[in-house]
Amino acid sequence: MDLKPWNKDMKRLREIILKQNKIEESKNLCLSLHSMVHSSNISGIDKKTFEDELWEGLDKNTFRTAINDKGRTIAYGIWHSTRIEDITMNILVDGNKQIFNIENWKQKINSKIIDTGNAMTKEEIINFSKDINMQELKNYRMAVGRNTREIIKKLTSNDMKRKFEKYRLQYIVDEGAVLDVEEANWLIDFWGRKNVAGIILMPATRHHVVHINESLRAKNKSKVDKTTKQKLT
Repeated sequence: MDLKPWNKDMKRLREIILKQNKIEESKNLCLSLHSMVHSSNISGIDKKTFEDELWEGLDKNTFRTAINDKGRTIAYGIWHSTRIEDITMNILVDGNKQIFNIENWKQKINSKIIDTGNAMTKEEIINFSKDINMQELKNYRMAVGRNTREIIKKLTSNDMKRKFEKYRLQYIVDEGAVLDVEEANWLIDFWGRKNVAGIILMPATRHHVVHINESLRAKNKSKVDKTTKQKLT
């Protein structure tokens, strides 16, 4: 996972995203950065993305049970970062419904929760991950990613500076997308201090890098553990 080119583009995006005469360059950079934190099937990009690297050779058991040093599974990382993109890009940026609620994704994914999972303990994360349908979670993530790209394409320079109405932030809590508990509701204040540009910078792009990187560590740790176990038996 070589982040140097991606970080260079992110730095450039931060510099220009609020400049009116740089709106088209900004949107192109947004789409380029976003393409690398999703499957290459989303954008048609002709190279392996960070997410492609994560899914490569990943079996269901590793997806559900391998944990990183923070006790987070790959299933959790993908769920959490995708839910946050769905919530912020659709409810806040686009003023629309979550993708999650359009096609009954809770049942398809076989999830016990509908929120971001911020308040979950390590034990709850492991329990949550046991029955997650890996393919349907991938399908949900693709649906969210595709929709985000359409939202980005139609943004104007004025949109980038737009802040979010309090009722939209409250709507997120009312829907149960973010739990109204100390471990999770700080997100509402965090997003409330941002504008559209801020949401694109974090979480729609950079937040995914954090969790894909964590998930890759869980995947690699699982490989090492399996190799060590084989040597000992």
